[in-house]
Amino acid sequence: MTAKVTDIRPLTGRKVLMIALAFFGVMLAVNLFMAWKAIATFPGLEVSSSYADSQDFDQRRRAQDALGWQAEVTLHDDILTLHLTGPQGETVVPAQLEALLTRPTHRADDQVLELVLIDGLYQVPVVLEEGRWRLRLRGIAQDGTAYRHNLTFEKD
Repeated sequence: MTAKVTDIRPLTGRKVLMIALAFFGVMLAVNLFMAWKAIATFPGLEVSSSYADSQDFDQRRRAQDALGWQAEVTLHDDILTLHLTGPQGETVVPAQLEALLTRPTHRADDQVLELVLIDGLYQVPVVLEEGRWRLRLRGIAQDGTAYRHNLTFEKD
């Protein structure tokens, strides 16, 4: 079947305007939605003042490295396990240890964890959705040295 010349409608300025408005309207709507989601789910702050935090960073890093602590996190059957060891592989028992479980992208699922030392391992039951998680450790060694470490892991 062939189309007759009279069946084809001409492309008018009004149609071009409608196509352009629809195209840019969709783009604007998607960009506004994405910007709103980005701002609503992640404030963008790691520290309140990057400059102030950087002033003694190298000194704090050297002191923390001198501790020789190694940290490893595993998740099995909804039990999060932190293996925190010293230079000779011994279990480290800091004077203070705080653990915050977060998502790298938003704060809605943040959980302050109460780690319990059981047989040389710090453990806590958690219920996590699939995806990437970060365990933020902040502590103080017995000698007063500050300890900060972020461990990122995946829940399948």
